[in-house]
Amino acid sequence: MLQGSQTWVFQNQPVILSTGVVGGPFEKNCRVANDFDKFHDDLWMGQDSYEKAQRVLLEDAVQIALRKKGLKEDAVQFFLAGDLINQITPTSFAARTNQVPHLGLFSACAVSTQGLALAAMIINNGGAKHILTGAASHNASAEKQFRYPTEYGGQKPPTAQWTATGAGVALVGTNENIQNPHPRVVASTIGKVVDLGLSDPFNMGGAMAPAAVDTIQRHFFDLKRDPSYYDLIITGDLAEIGRNTALELFREKGLAIEEEIFQDCGLLLYSPEQEVFAGASGPGCSATVMYGHLLNQMAEGVYRRILVVATGALLSPLSFQQKETIPCIAHAVAIEFS
Repeated sequence: MLQGSQTWVFQNQPVILSTGVVGGPFEKNCRVANDFDKFHDDLWMGQDSYEKAQRVLLEDAVQIALRKKGLKEDAVQFFLAGDLINQITPTSFAARTNQVPHLGLFSACAVSTQGLALAAMIINNGGAKHILTGAASHNASAEKQFRYPTEYGGQKPPTAQWTATGAGVALVGTNENIQNPHPRVVASTIGKVVDLGLSDPFNMGGAMAPAAVDTIQRHFFDLKRDPSYYDLIITGDLAEIGRNTALELFREKGLAIEEEIFQDCGLLLYSPEQEVFAGASGPGCSATVMYGHLLNQMAEGVYRRILVVATGALLSPLSFQQKETIPCIAHAVAIEFS
């Protein structure tokens, strides 16, 4: 199963059986709105705090994924998920609701692929038949924790990114009795923590780009694979600054990745008319794009093989206050439709 030093190859190829993708009011007008299952009309979502609203996003996505397969919670062995908020409380409280045995995860915005990689590993080795995995974020809860409450109206530089309000969840299972084509998780590369000394919390893309490049390079080295193997290589939320930085690093390292096949969820989520600075961010960014738009594109035959590389900045309000630099990580998951 381990190939090279950081890559798992899943011989049993766990299958993504269904997904649930939920967004907020701003996401109703996003570029990939047709790939969402549900939208909420306001940021509060019937709750009295934004953190509770974030919990609702994840709860909704879980129920949609289960409903699509006609399953109840007791048919699922584990719930692997996480978020950005203190002690991942929105996720933990969603786990309190669904009562599925829970493993809480944290890789910042890289948690979407972290969860999918771990779910595939568990199922591949016979540890479960069904696992729910996913991630959520909420613009107002993230702004309140990491920067300023949105009510403050603080100014941001062009390098800043817009935290997506959304949740994406996948129901992952064994490929037993699967007759028609499904997206299969075939490999995953677990990233190292990379820190090049950047400390600006308004330039997450630039900070995360080296971690993404390191993981992508290791993926191809471990598998002895050429980048042309994939129809699409897409990062989590590097956005404009980070994607350009990653392309420059690819050239420096001699990694021949064509610009056309190297995309970013943070640039794909929102439409050009939506003012989101350098692009989207947040665990909900890669989770909604991956489990909504990308898998729908695979089902339609646009892509057959994709490599999704979610990226995360592992800072906290405390580390920023202590003037620490920003360590970053990226986890890659290879998905094939067959």
